[in-house]
Amino acid sequence: MKDDSLDEKLNILAGLGADLRNRDFLLTWEHSLEEIRSVLLAAKCLRELYEAGRSIRVFDTGLAVSIFRDQSTRTRFSFASAAAALGLTPTDLDEAKSQIAHGETVRETAVMISFLAEAVGIRDDIYLGEGNRDMRAMAAALQEGYERGVISRRPAVINLQCDIDHPTQTLADLLHLERHCGGLDGLRGRKFVVSWAYSPSYGKPLSVPQGLIGLLTRFGMDVTLAYPEGYGLLPEVVELAAKQAGASVGAFRVTHDMAEAFDGAEVVYPKSWAPMEVMRRRTELLRKEDRAGLAALEKACLEENFRHEAWHCDEALMKRTAGGSALYMHCLPADITGVSCPQGEVSREVFERYRLETYRQASWKPYVIAALIFLTRLPDPVGSLKRLGEAGRTRIL
Repeated sequence: MKDDSLDEKLNILAGLGADLRNRDFLLTWEHSLEEIRSVLLAAKCLRELYEAGRSIRVFDTGLAVSIFRDQSTRTRFSFASAAAALGLTPTDLDEAKSQIAHGETVRETAVMISFLAEAVGIRDDIYLGEGNRDMRAMAAALQEGYERGVISRRPAVINLQCDIDHPTQTLADLLHLERHCGGLDGLRGRKFVVSWAYSPSYGKPLSVPQGLIGLLTRFGMDVTLAYPEGYGLLPEVVELAAKQAGASVGAFRVTHDMAEAFDGAEVVYPKSWAPMEVMRRRTELLRKEDRAGLAALEKACLEENFRHEAWHCDEALMKRTAGGSALYMHCLPADITGVSCPQGEVSREVFERYRLETYRQASWKPYVIAALIFLTRLPDPVGSLKRLGEAGRTRIL
């Protein structure tokens, strides 16, 4: 696919007229299609400039604060590299080493970390029913601090994954799909399958499959959600996906047969997640610090997972896809049979064939995060991108 030039991208971006300045980015479906397209375009512009050796530093100083309440490799380093590329200093708040460990409230923490901050990125996906809610509490505290004149600039809160959605991942996925399908219009009617897959681990969040069905159904795709009985997602997100599919003249359906779901699929995304009720129970036990209860829940969940060990993306399953060559996608790290575990989400052969493609998929995430910071902080993002292109400043002096 021939990509538009930087000038063409900027003209399209200007024509969209989207305004994300001084706003947070917490759920993709809270934003218009024009705003989503603006994020994609800005990410592509920043990537083009950066890979051409141009500087994309638009800040002379300032912090980009990250708060990770779960383990992370890709998102953690994507946030840090995006912030640094824009000229901000990335800093990670270790809550165990902060006064949060001594009872400091969200309101206090939000303001104290934000005096010279431009963005606050949060990953809070462990507690079902609480992660996105807590991000909004952080945003409300920042808004109050700004309106009362305590902080001079109100940082943007960016969802780096919560219990409901994983916007930076799914937007990166969308950019990968756009490139693969020859443009956003090329997504229309394409059969996309997000399927549960067996994993020998427990407690994986619901946010990736929910984020995928909550985003891709807006672009006219034929989306199938597959999972064993009992592994359903949040009903409100599933209902939203069905409604959006109707509005975009796409399709959305749910099946409990992985093989049937793969029939004729053009893109497959086999990914494990925990049953919704398990995540709810886990949240209660974590809050109570009930170690015995958590151990018993994990044992029961792993036993239930094992009952569905046949939900495994292998060569036989991939042969059922369109032409036997559907695009395989994963947010990584995948549970790879014979590599990272005895039996997992995907066979060694399938993953190895698509390994570099999954790396290319992941490579969009730093630019998505950079685009979100760029669009939410700068008064004239189109003009700023144009000036970066004209300035010719190189990254390496």
